[in-house]
Amino acid sequence: MWNNYRMLNLFANMMFTGVILAAIYVLGIRVIKLPLFALKEISVEGMSANQSENAKLQHVTRQQIQSIVLNEVRGNFLTVNLDALREAFKDLPWVRAAKIQRNWPSGLKVMLEEYTAFAYWGDAALVNRQGEIFRAPTDEILPVFIGPTEESTAVIIEQYEIFNKVLEPIRQRAAEIELSPRHAWLVRLENGTLLKLGREKIETRLRRYVSVYRQSIVNLNQSIPLDYVDLRYPNGFAIRMSEAMPQVPRKTGAGKKL
Repeated sequence: MWNNYRMLNLFANMMFTGVILAAIYVLGIRVIKLPLFALKEISVEGMSANQSENAKLQHVTRQQIQSIVLNEVRGNFLTVNLDALREAFKDLPWVRAAKIQRNWPSGLKVMLEEYTAFAYWGDAALVNRQGEIFRAPTDEILPVFIGPTEESTAVIIEQYEIFNKVLEPIRQRAAEIELSPRHAWLVRLENGTLLKLGREKIETRLRRYVSVYRQSIVNLNQSIPLDYVDLRYPNGFAIRMSEAMPQVPRKTGAGKKL
């Protein structure tokens, strides 16, 4: 081998290349560890849903941010794991999305998009207007949605908007909407009255309630609230006062409930 000049040149070139690569590696490690690249500033801001502008953080607290920075930030400007840090922020209850970027030469910019609660989903979660379910602590006064599956959020939100529009003329609003596994609708109003709409012609039945309310229900003793109004009859309805009063039948026709 040592008499083969071609092999000797190849071996020498490989050794030289190895030495150069090792030197570059050592130099790179030393450069990375220079104080110049120490993280000196981490800014955290809110961002809008379209991620195009800033928004004020309403729910994420300074204590939560400090805890993540102290426990999750490892390394310096060049070596910090942005993916792990992003996931840590996304794990906060109110955070819907997180973006992190490096600000040369020693800073990080964190942008957080918070969920906006539209309603309670059952008694253990919240839902936003996009139908996304999330869990976060809150004492906000919001409508309550109950559905057979999480996939039913979209249709309940859509019907909530429709119901409130129909109820506008009598200045009432839905406080709770329940869609049963059999796709029957129950609407509890802000005044406590429960409307039983059934599975069919639900908007027509709700409009019937509005019409009848204007004509007759509004003239009842308002100091005793209605317990429920059953609108599932083809040609009429039934109402019940609260337990303080006996049931008051007000059917205009008989038929099978749907």
